[in-house]
Parts: sequence; structure tokens; C-alpha cells
Amino acid sequence: MTLWVVKGGTNGEREERMLTNSVLGMGWEEVGDLGAFVSRDTLKAAYRTTYPADGDGRVNNVVGQLWAFAHVINNADTVVVPLKSRGQIAVGSVAGPYKETDEFGADMRHTVPVKWYRTDVPRTDFDQDLLYSFGAFMTVCTVRRDHAEERVLAAVGARKGKIVEARVDRDTEELGAEEAPIDLEQVGRDAILTYVRRRFKGHGLARLVEAVLRAQGLQTYVSPPGPDGGVDIVASGGSLGLDAPRLLVQVKTGDSPAGTDVLIALKGVMSNYGADQGLLVCWAGFKETVLKEARTAYFRIRL
Repeated sequence: MTLWVVKGGTNGEREERMLTNSVLGMGWEEVGDLGAFVSRDTLKAAYRTTYPADGDGRVNNVVGQLWAFAHVINNADTVVVPLKSRGQIAVGSVAGPYKETDEFGADMRHTVPVKWYRTDVPRTDFDQDLLYSFGAFMTVCTVRRDHAEERVLAAVGARKGKIVEARVDRDTEELGAEEAPIDLEQVGRDAILTYVRRRFKGHGLARLVEAVLRAQGLQTYVSPPGPDGGVDIVASGGSLGLDAPRLLVQVKTGDSPAGTDVLIALKGVMSNYGADQGLLVCWAGFKETVLKEARTAYFRIRL
């Protein structure tokens, strides 16, 4: 099997549609139905006609990705989607062949069905060498690091009958993430996350969040270690801390994404305290149900 990385757009603009509809999606819609091309050469000719200003290097790079997406990715291959919009990673298994469709928008006509194992895996669940590969500046690429697929599946609690080394052939040899330029911004963010996780464990993360709020000009009080009644930090404006906004903060440092119970508890405590706004900080991110629930409290709560 081959481990693939597929991106949901430069700014993550296709990610939610991919997760909601259980598909992988790509742009370059002007090229037409990728399944209709019988060879890479015919696809390359069509691409050159569509994008005449692109140089040879970009043509070869993009055509390689388009061909792989429509003709090389196999059923049951494992796929990773780094989520720019959430800072988490989705992992799934290819569940069928390529299809061109207008069902998901003009910028996502090229699709491959996928069965998601998990869509909320914290980046810190993966080793740094895998994160480097996930950060390659390519929309579609393969990962060939030692036991990469096995390690990814272990992170999401999924298994396959037999894991074999990723194949390297004429169709995929130029698509290796290890040879592509790396997203240095994401690498820097991952390094910061690793540092924070090591230096600010447990109650230390609450103290770090409090420092950020103080730097924003708020007056703060942080609860001491131990049971806190659902409130880690109280923050407010004004020199005496009596002005708006009146903010309650709950900080979670566990390794699992927060569920709706945490969000519901924060809403209850906000009501008891008469707080204007709430801030929920969870080191491992949030489950999909929390993200949906939080939209209804957009003007009161931030994640």
C-alpha cells in the first residue's frame, strides 16, 4: 500500500467539504475529466493548452499530481489530510475510484471517495519526520519514510492485514514528499507546539494562557492547581478588572480532542458568573461536534 498526503487547498478552502462529504478533492478544474486521459502525455498536452504560461517544471509537477490522483491512487490506500483550518490531521482510507463531479463546487470537481478513520488527530500524535513530509508544498504526494503507513495507522487506532512498503515506480517516484520544498511556517509552528508541550504541562498551560491575556491588556486571576469548578482563568478589562469584556477561560491539556461536554460545562459556568464571553483552550483540539456547536455561540465563545 502507498501512504498519500492530499491537501485541501492553499488556505484549507476545501477541507470542510472533504470532511463532510467523505471525499478527497482537487482544483485545476479547467483541465476537464482526468479519467478521460489515457496517458500522462495526453494529460500533459491538455494541461499545456489550458495553462500555456506555465513553465516545464510546473507542468511536469502538476501533471504528475493530477495523473496520480486520478489513475495511481488505489482503493484501500491510506491517506492523510493536514487541516490548515484546525491545526489537526485527518486520516482515512481510499474507498473507490476517481470521479469528476460538480456536486461539491467548481474548485473541487476532481474527487476520490474516502472512508475517514479520524478527522481530529492532534499534530503532536505524529513523529516530527512524518510532520515534515505532511508539510511538503504539494497538493498530492506520497510518503516513503520507514514504516510511515504503519505509524500513521497506529496513531488513529486503525489496522490493515499487511502493511507493505510504499511502491516507487514511474508514476510516483517524482511525487515523494521528502524531495519537495517544505512549508517552513508549519514546521515552525510544530516546533513551537513541541516546546510548549514540553515546558508547560498541566497547570503550566493555564499560566501561559494567562500571560497571553495579560499581554492583551486584561486583568486576570488564575485558579491554583487542583479542582477549579470549571474556571481556570477569570479575565476582564479596566485598571481594576471591573470593565468589559468579562471573560472566563477553561484550559484542557489532555491528549484527546475536547467533546461537547466541555463546551456545555463552560456555558453553564459563564451563566453562573455572569460572564460576557468564554474561551475554551484545548491542547489536542476539538471534536467535530464541538466545532458545530460552537458556531451557534459565535458571539460569546471562542475555541
